Amino acid sequence: MPEKLRNSPAWLNLLYVPALLLFGLFILYPFIRGLMYSFTNWDGYSQTFKWIGLSNYRRMFSDPDVARVIRNTFIYGLGSALLQNIIGLAYALFLNQNIRMRALTRTIIYLPAIISPLIMGYIWYFFFQYNGGAINDIILLFADEPVNLLGDPDTNVWMITIVNTYQFLGVAMVILLAGLQVIPKEFHEAATIDGAGTLSRFRHVTWPLLAPAVTVSVVLNVIGGLKLFDVITAMTNSGPGYSSASLSTLMYQLYFGRQDAGYAATIGNLMFVIISVVSFTFLFYLKRRETSLA
Repeated sequence: MPEKLRNSPAWLNLLYVPALLLFGLFILYPFIRGLMYSFTNWDGYSQTFKWIGLSNYRRMFSDPDVARVIRNTFIYGLGSALLQNIIGLAYALFLNQNIRMRALTRTIIYLPAIISPLIMGYIWYFFFQYNGGAINDIILLFADEPVNLLGDPDTNVWMITIVNTYQFLGVAMVILLAGLQVIPKEFHEAATIDGAGTLSRFRHVTWPLLAPAVTVSVVLNVIGGLKLFDVITAMTNSGPGYSSASLSTLMYQLYFGRQDAGYAATIGNLMFVIISVVSFTFLFYLKRRETSLA
């Protein structure tokens, strides 16, 4: 290689090539193929399929189950993100103090996040199940009938949201705690000298300076909730019917349960659009908030 080229900053651009190749092979190519299959009647296994145009998309927008699944997906995404960040912030503020056993407490709170979501779902299933569940065993001490927490369409979505919140609130706590620890102590000391109380210091010092950490935590938790799959599969398997399904579990069932890969690809494309729009909306809004608070 010529010495001039080796010493040129342009040579560094070649270091992007391996990453771009991996991105193209494992992300871009499957995405293009999925988009293509959404215009076919492919069953997922056959070597042949027929182009059917926009039939899958017309079917999707007229399917009443899809409307319910979209609602569930937003509950999982926005509900989990809201609870995770509120509780995570409370934990972060508490554990940012000089208290005994602080490191151990942080570890215990974060510990569920390292457990497989599928395993976590099965663990909580044995708490919530109708017959023999731990919660219903306690309820039966005071009532005649158990409560069908996972079989009732009005409650099962919220039970799954609570479990997802419990598992990953430690992630929000760690991100927000890191944000708290980079805030200079001198700012709080100056505010205290000026007579600011605890709530005033939080509102005018902590909260504005915590904005970048809040942005990261909220966007990551929203994306994680919108693509929730494992916990739903373990706790309800999307049932009864599609009452607790998300877009990811519906896509899975269409592909592997019904061999309806073309329609599953259509649902996958809808899921991609929803996650992209919601996450970029949150990112844009929260980044503007950071600028306004700066």
